[in-house]
Amino acid sequence: MNVVVFNQRSVAEILQMIRILGGLVGCQHEAEQLADRLAADLDAVARAAAHLPARLRVFFEEWDDPLISGIRWVEELVEIAGGAPIFPELRDAALAKDRVVDPADVARRDPQVIFASWCGKKVKKAAIAARPGWDQVSAVRDDRIFEIKSTYILQPGPASLTEGVRQIHEILARETDRRSTPE
Repeated sequence: MNVVVFNQRSVAEILQMIRILGGLVGCQHEAEQLADRLAADLDAVARAAAHLPARLRVFFEEWDDPLISGIRWVEELVEIAGGAPIFPELRDAALAKDRVVDPADVARRDPQVIFASWCGKKVKKAAIAARPGWDQVSAVRDDRIFEIKSTYILQPGPASLTEGVRQIHEILARETDRRSTPE
């Protein structure tokens, strides 16, 4: 029995996996159409994000203990959606253990928005806000901590390329507008 394993870690690899899988199951044309549509939708989000007045600093929290920053495709989607990941140097670290960050380092980088998605458990915003030294973090101070359900972002497939990026973009657009609007 032949076994095919995928381990896509980037947006480009997700699109490639869709095309390959479609070919394997005899649906090459449909898979190409799906991948092309997903890529076009991502391009549309990127074009919309280009009109934002600023790129907010974003920390994507994939896990809470130990504190793990977002995997590559998530960080790419944050960028496509209009954010600026605060740990760009970790984007190529495929393993979670290589993306463990010190909470004090997150605080020093002062994210303006925190997205959290803890696979298999509900995000506790109060626990994030209560971390030592985080009371001065812009995202905490300005109540900009948002949960993105893991189903929509932590699985490298069509859901993260549609619903996940859409949610991130909508939040960033709203929060960028809120930041630039005088109160």
